[in-house]
Amino acid sequence: MTDLRLVIFDVDGTLVDSQNMIFAAFEFAYEQQGLPVPDRDHALSFVGMSLELIFPKLSPELSAAQHRDLIQGYRDAYFHIRETRGSNATSPFFPGARAALDALRAQDWTLLAVATGKSKRGLDKLIEGHGLHGYFISEQTADFHPSKPHPSMIQTALKDAGVEAAQAVIVGDTSYDMDMGRAAGVKTIGVSWGYHDPATLDADLLIDDFADLTAAVDRLI
Repeated sequence: MTDLRLVIFDVDGTLVDSQNMIFAAFEFAYEQQGLPVPDRDHALSFVGMSLELIFPKLSPELSAAQHRDLIQGYRDAYFHIRETRGSNATSPFFPGARAALDALRAQDWTLLAVATGKSKRGLDKLIEGHGLHGYFISEQTADFHPSKPHPSMIQTALKDAGVEAAQAVIVGDTSYDMDMGRAAGVKTIGVSWGYHDPATLDADLLIDDFADLTAAVDRLI
């Protein structure tokens, strides 16, 4: 059995504040199709799931073809916004996020991973924009897995790291992250600054500041 431990991070709403960019992409997708734009808070409450699940839940009255058009419109808008403004402007780190990553990365016994509803292209751009190359031993995205809360992303990250579930924790801001973690048998840390009301997360531990993350990981693992 390895002495290593694995800390798995969600991205949007946990490490980076991308809500303005995400909702701008939602707005473009609906307006392009001549459809009314959904309520902002309602739309953002689905962030973390795969796009293929978000739009049927957000607009169940629309056809499958319309859902596909919305997905493509969202992706086009998201790509355009990111390319014209850059990751640092459109998806800035939450306060303390980079320092928390650096502190955990400096520990020889701690490995880092990502499990995100982003596409691989989106995650690659974000990693490039924030200079995070080499930080994560495993980078799991929506392209290759069922949507959260299915445990597939975490299960693959555990295999990549060679770490047992009992030695791992997921850090996230939504109930999808927490449910995914429980389904995979890992500990869960919720953050209070993301897309879901922290009271709904039912996490093993809840933190209000990234400065508290290392101590929370130590307590659980």
